[in-house]
Amino acid sequence: MEYVEPIRDVESINAIKEVLLKQSQRDHLLFVLGINTGIRISDLLSIKIEDIWDGTGIKEFLYLKETNSDETKGYFLNNNVNLAFENYLKTYDFKDSDYLFKSKKNNQPITRQQAYRIINTAAKEVGIPGKIGTHTLRKTFGYHAYRKGIAISILMGIYHHHSPSETLRYIGISKNEKPLIKLDVNL
Repeated sequence: MEYVEPIRDVESINAIKEVLLKQSQRDHLLFVLGINTGIRISDLLSIKIEDIWDGTGIKEFLYLKETNSDETKGYFLNNNVNLAFENYLKTYDFKDSDYLFKSKKNNQPITRQQAYRIINTAAKEVGIPGKIGTHTLRKTFGYHAYRKGIAISILMGIYHHHSPSETLRYIGISKNEKPLIKLDVNL
């Protein structure tokens, strides 16, 4: 597996969202869900409608049994994910048992290779240099969470890393890079 980079620039993230929105609500949701939760691509592709939708509305948390362990983790579904999911639901008549990222060819989820093509092609279309792949979604989540002040110990737990330096390296933060953190105690 090649090393891929996070997408550091918010304008580039928004440009990719626009490109994906023009081609497919499904592809847009894949990107939005990935960068807002940090879920592994194998776990993303295994999600079913019923995992997110309770029949009347979108669940607050998505609970998944992780592929690489028996652990069940909860992932918060923020407003960006909710909006992308609502727009996606309007495009087809889904069953609760359908895969969220269902292939157009059959009732199975899209493949990892197809997910890679979707993300990589959109990144190239907006002019992002460097190596971009499915793992970019997970790394982008971590990079921006860290830059917004989320403790490295929390990110270590999400990624199952054993040291802060491993996590910082993984999310693309160099040793020389000092995070600018807003401590806005707006009392």
